[in-house]
Amino acid sequence: MPVTVTAFYKFVAIADTETLRAELHEICSAHAIKGTILIAGEGINATVAGAAAAIRGLLAHLRSDPRFSDLVSKESYVDAVPFGRLKVKVKPEIVTMRQPQADPSQQVGTYVPPDQWNALVSQDDVIVIDTRNSYEFAIGTFKGAVDPGTRAFSEFPDYVRENLDPDKHKRVAM
Repeated sequence: MPVTVTAFYKFVAIADTETLRAELHEICSAHAIKGTILIAGEGINATVAGAAAAIRGLLAHLRSDPRFSDLVSKESYVDAVPFGRLKVKVKPEIVTMRQPQADPSQQVGTYVPPDQWNALVSQDDVIVIDTRNSYEFAIGTFKGAVDPGTRAFSEFPDYVRENLDPDKHKRVAM
């Protein structure tokens, strides 16, 4: 029977991180869901796998919470659970940037719908930066994208400080 893998994240204020951690750990454990869920005051980030019904149930539970009612997930299917165990952790950040002043639920760029991406990145005044690590960049990237040469996303703020000039690089797509 195929296994459903789902990945999702959402930047949203979460004050009750430990309560949510315990709740999600209980649900996932009860339904043999494995993978990793990270919870922080800034939001949630997860990649988990299990039976299709179990994953649907987890997502329905999350979406029943007003904070996650519009949670978007991406599903794929495999023959066996790709994760050896379940980890549900509370962390300082769901995407490690080590920038405590950054609040991704308050300060964000402009989201571009997929059908408008190619038109945006083909403009001469737009620089495309692939924010994934160097290994992922080497596997495949957008034509003309800049590799910031990072091993981890936490290195990206240093790259920006050292390589981007707000007067020169007014339009950046990532």
